Amino acid sequence: MNSVYFDNAATSFPKAPGVAESMVNYITNIGCNVNRGAYASALQAQRVLFDTRNLICSFFNFDTPENVVFTKNITESLNILIKGLLKPGDHVIVSSMEHNAVMRPLTSMEKSSVEFSRVPCNIDGTLNIEDLDKYLKPNTKAVIMTHASNVCGTILPLIQVGEFCKKNNLYFLIDSAQTAGFLDLDFKALNANAIAFTGHKAFLGPQGMGGFIIDTNLVPLVDPFIEGGTGSVSSSEKQPDYMPDKFEAGTMNIPGVFGLNASLNYLKDIGLNTIREKELYLTKLFINKIKNMDNIRLVGLDGIENRTAVVSLDFTSSDNAEVSFKLSSDYSILNRCGLHCAPSAHKTLNTYPQGTVRLSFSHTNTEEEINYAIDCIYKCIK
Repeated sequence: MNSVYFDNAATSFPKAPGVAESMVNYITNIGCNVNRGAYASALQAQRVLFDTRNLICSFFNFDTPENVVFTKNITESLNILIKGLLKPGDHVIVSSMEHNAVMRPLTSMEKSSVEFSRVPCNIDGTLNIEDLDKYLKPNTKAVIMTHASNVCGTILPLIQVGEFCKKNNLYFLIDSAQTAGFLDLDFKALNANAIAFTGHKAFLGPQGMGGFIIDTNLVPLVDPFIEGGTGSVSSSEKQPDYMPDKFEAGTMNIPGVFGLNASLNYLKDIGLNTIREKELYLTKLFINKIKNMDNIRLVGLDGIENRTAVVSLDFTSSDNAEVSFKLSSDYSILNRCGLHCAPSAHKTLNTYPQGTVRLSFSHTNTEEEINYAIDCIYKCIK
């Protein structure tokens, strides 16, 4: 069998049909910048950028396209929101399932007298919503939380977290790295103030594209992370305070915008339900076969309710790194082993410091590939 790609939680592959072609078309036939020129090809690129902002809105039930900000990745988006919003003396609440894209900025800000409390999740990655009250302080400003674990796929109850934030007048910032393009997200129903997203995972677009959507009321409270040329108000040496220019200084990744535009149109045509059903079908098939095998611990939930198509395994009688290496080198099953940039999550799941072998599926994978992986895992540990 040809190589089997099971590392979609890191980045999707293959990309959506039309992504590469759209990027090549831009580079070879258009090539110009946006917000700089008034000639025909510049306006064409500008229209694609505007259309892409509107497409993003459609996936989040968000109605303010000028408040769609593009960045180079979701890590940059989270840094903008975290470091731009929080000030000395502020306190925030996070879960114990967070990625380092949240935890490293917060840890860095401790030296600026910003505090955080980590709400412990259960060993399967689930969160007890009633535990949030225990960590509320007079100076709590926000809750920052991942929507789903990049380690084990468990989805956190963010509707209830949003209600908690609304009740306690807290800002709610969401890391949707593992759910945007997989779940139907609703900015309003989540009571979110900002949602950071990535373009290259479930959105099936190219690397180098991320962003965030932000409530108009929050915009004045978030300082820009990078300042510079925007192609607007060039007579002023002050960064514009209007959107999206406030957060989009410098030359944008326009080839990436064209690629993301193609992938979002593909998702819109095929429908997230179709993709999600296929991915969860494959996940269920894999889980049902793997959970009865000896010397393997299925990390996280053992069903497909409240989870994504991300599965982690802990080999109790074998070295995880050795199994991962064998799967890739001997059987061409591409996977990821280790701590997945989420040590707090692994401590919660009782897989620290050894980490796990993570396999993450796409709607382009097949039953044959799932069955092949099961057979190869068995060969690795027998």
